[in-house]
Amino acid sequence: MLVFSNCKINLGLNVINKRLDGFHNLKTVFYPINWLDALEVIEDDGKKNGFSFSQSGLTIDVPIENNLIYKAWQLINNKTKLPPIKVNLVKRIPMGAGLGGGSSNAAYFITLINSKFELGLSSDDMIQLSAQIGSDCAFFINNKPVFAEGKGDVLSSININLNQYYILLVFPNIYCNTKDAFNNLVYQTPTIELKTIIEKIPIDEWKNNLVNDFEQSIFLKHPKIKELKELFYSEGAIYSSMSGSGSCVFGIFDQEPNLKSFEHYQSFLQKPNNPLF
Repeated sequence: MLVFSNCKINLGLNVINKRLDGFHNLKTVFYPINWLDALEVIEDDGKKNGFSFSQSGLTIDVPIENNLIYKAWQLINNKTKLPPIKVNLVKRIPMGAGLGGGSSNAAYFITLINSKFELGLSSDDMIQLSAQIGSDCAFFINNKPVFAEGKGDVLSSININLNQYYILLVFPNIYCNTKDAFNNLVYQTPTIELKTIIEKIPIDEWKNNLVNDFEQSIFLKHPKIKELKELFYSEGAIYSSMSGSGSCVFGIFDQEPNLKSFEHYQSFLQKPNNPLF
């Protein structure tokens, strides 16, 4: 069985404070994007039990015990003994980009396994499972735009639809470590609530209102990411921002952007006639 797992961008990201459990309270909007990995699961008849994993495309440089797909398999296998399986992943979504590609792989793996082996897990069951893997993992179960609070796992609906716009994502080949990003964070108090900006303020006014709190510290460490954001605006973006804790930068355009200006980067363009939802 084969599925294609997508990524997301963050529309704004306000980090409120640090929690007693070591995580941070934040507010953001997760928005699904049609940049895809391919994930295949087949039964491994040659083994009595177990999990095997192969990967092509972009390199995943983590030990198997830290692989989010493997963690998802462990959670399910501990509850319901699964047949031995082989997992093949074709990786196209860059890591360390703030796009949630690994979380998406894990969430899609859960839905795939649930369907393939008829486990009977409800959407809520799968959300609870995925929330144990990563803060943004639960978002990918229903894969609709949401307002996220808490550590990114408290999700509620939000009125936002960008399907009439071109959305260009560009990865500058810089890996941003999420832990380091939080350690170097400069806390800021937003003047307008993030959800209010998204739902009430026109998109052509987001530039001066919708903020990603990670940008200040990340731009100091990686000025090329700041230069990339400035390039988006020079090319006519209505709004541009770094996604999550970086390093991918996206731009929202009302007309198709000139991709030649970004040809030296790995990029993806979501067109108005090719939305995810």
